[in-house]
Amino acid sequence: MKMAQNLFEPAISQISAEHINRPSTTMMQDAWRRFKQNKLAMAGLITLLILILFSFFGPRLIQYNYYTNDLMNQYLQPSWIHPFGTDALGRDTMARLMYGGRVSLAIGFVSVLINLSLGVFYGGISGYFGGRVDNVMMRIIDIIYSIPELLYVILLMVVMGKGGLLNIMIVLGIVNWMGMARIVRGQILALREQEYVLAARTLGASTSRLMLKHLIPNALGPIIITSALAIPSAIFMEAFLSFIGIGIQPPYASWGSLAADGRLNIPSYPYALFFPAAAIAITMLAFNFVGDGLRDAFDPKMRK
Repeated sequence: MKMAQNLFEPAISQISAEHINRPSTTMMQDAWRRFKQNKLAMAGLITLLILILFSFFGPRLIQYNYYTNDLMNQYLQPSWIHPFGTDALGRDTMARLMYGGRVSLAIGFVSVLINLSLGVFYGGISGYFGGRVDNVMMRIIDIIYSIPELLYVILLMVVMGKGGLLNIMIVLGIVNWMGMARIVRGQILALREQEYVLAARTLGASTSRLMLKHLIPNALGPIIITSALAIPSAIFMEAFLSFIGIGIQPPYASWGSLAADGRLNIPSYPYALFFPAAAIAITMLAFNFVGDGLRDAFDPKMRK
């Protein structure tokens, strides 16, 4: 009888059944944990940190600046004195690459910040109100999308004046917000009928409180991913504008303008093009790795 009683004892005690196997974490903490497990994403993040340090703190460690001409030292080969060589005016290429990194990275981050503000505002209103308001607002975006983006950029640069850093940031910000608006609109449409949103609306929450407290925070995952992937696109667009001559103007520099200068003497001095082109390529690759890592980190299906 005693043996039969032991056979029917519970396999798990009440204390162990109530034990929580994994501590409670926020969405951001859980996303960061999964992001750290992605080796390519971490490699991209470390590369970006190195590029930021190189661009913003590197000039303090060298004796040359980006604008001083030295016509006696034109197109010097890479050496210990000039690790990346010199350009057509004898300026140190590494110093100009550092300064160009400041400009290119600043354009990428600020233009995406403008893009983020416009896209979240427009897409949030469209998705929250829905119906006829959503239909009209989305048709406006469709009309804007029907015209090539590059044409918008060139026309705005001509109107606002080429070469200005602030002008380039604004132009790239106001022509790239449509994709962000569509993503935010889709997220808000999916979230606005959730139970917690309906409960908050029943309790008298205002539209602004619903948007800022419940809807936008729960759509942060796709917003962050889209922003991370939009930064290299903005950097590449600025490089293209500088390459065709309507971007950053001398004596200032960006990676695109340095590549444009270097292409003029490719057969004789290929390193003048190689270093700025490599900086652009490495930056875009790193941002894409980070963006892919963020996408996987915020994907609930990847939760373990």
